[in-house]
Amino acid sequence: MSPIEIGALATLGLLVLIYLGMPIGIGMLTVSFLGVAAIRGDVVSLRMMGQVANDSLREYLFAVVPLFVLMGLLVTVSKVGKDTFDVFQQLLGRVTAGLGIATVFANAVFAAITGISIASATVFSRVAVPEMKRHGYTRKFATGVVAGSSVLGMLIPPSLLMIVYAVLAEESVGRMFLAGVGPGILLAVAFSITIVLLARFRRDFVFTGAETGSSDEVMSGLGIARKSLPILSLMLVVLGGLYGGFLNPTEAGAAGALGALVIALMRRSLDPKSFWRLLLEAGQITVSVLFLIMAATFFSRMLALSGVPNALAEVLLEGSIGPYGFLLIYLLLIIALGCLIDSISIMLILLPIALPIAEAAGFDLVWFGVLTVVAVEVGLLTPPFGLSVYIIKSAMDDPDLKVGEIFRGTLPFVGAMLVSIALIVVFPQIATWLARL
Repeated sequence: MSPIEIGALATLGLLVLIYLGMPIGIGMLTVSFLGVAAIRGDVVSLRMMGQVANDSLREYLFAVVPLFVLMGLLVTVSKVGKDTFDVFQQLLGRVTAGLGIATVFANAVFAAITGISIASATVFSRVAVPEMKRHGYTRKFATGVVAGSSVLGMLIPPSLLMIVYAVLAEESVGRMFLAGVGPGILLAVAFSITIVLLARFRRDFVFTGAETGSSDEVMSGLGIARKSLPILSLMLVVLGGLYGGFLNPTEAGAAGALGALVIALMRRSLDPKSFWRLLLEAGQITVSVLFLIMAATFFSRMLALSGVPNALAEVLLEGSIGPYGFLLIYLLLIIALGCLIDSISIMLILLPIALPIAEAAGFDLVWFGVLTVVAVEVGLLTPPFGLSVYIIKSAMDDPDLKVGEIFRGTLPFVGAMLVSIALIVVFPQIATWLARL
């Protein structure tokens, strides 16, 4: 067999192993080892595996992963998300469907310090959904808004997916974070416009007919300032330090984790036992991500050795479909895979193949990364996988709430995301203007 045939067979074998239920990291290591062994022999394969483990995990940059994960977990337990929602509820409660818009913007702000969509979905399903139901919003709409806006956690910096992409594409983490700001704002605005249009033209989708339109409690200016101070302080430390050039991404993560710890201690949200559980959870998430990155790096090198990416680049870019035909196929494939497997796994499978083709097509890899992350996040809302939907279902603990009802609530927001992807393709400056400053 030729190296290209071995690479293609290894890729097909990986998909079969994933379908059979093998963990993505173990599957990648298995097919990569066998692929390199078939091309160059067992000795080279063993040496390459050791070299990959050393090269892919020793970088100082990887310290950013546990720090941002820990910061997100600390912020979640300190109830900063509830305070953020309360502030936007006061500011937008009297607007038509204002609680839905408040949820979107509260999620956007919360995303700026967590970077994990699951955290947003968990917090706001417990905070925003009961409040919206109490004010006459349908359960379908309330859960759909929370699921839809939770995807902002992986786009607005800091973002775990942006870190993973930056590592695989060998791009600057700071530039990737900056590139997520414009698309994050675009998506938040698109969600808000969707809510306004639904409230105007599909009132039965949004309201039960008993809406009050405003909050019972009126907060004073001092109360709003007091609830806004913790999250604004964290944003100033993390994003201000990062974009102001005072901190690199790892230092910003350390400063943010320390700030989140101080807030949690001041609010008495932590005891030694819960803090230990948080550290264990942060460690488990970090180890999972770094193991997957190591496996993906080995898979990428195996593919490069086989010549599959270069062969695909020649076929796709020199054929009739051209660069943007490849981009369309790539985005559709991501969205299709999002119905079946999780976000990081999609990126780890496709990027080793797609990145060399995107580079050969002359695409800006920062812009390509933003498109990848937005398309991957669509999978959080689409059946049958729809991770955000299942997170909301489990967090709500409502036996009458059906998963299908949440999926129906997310459909308008999936549409808004697809429109946003199209806008980013047509106007790349949305993603690149800030990253070039």
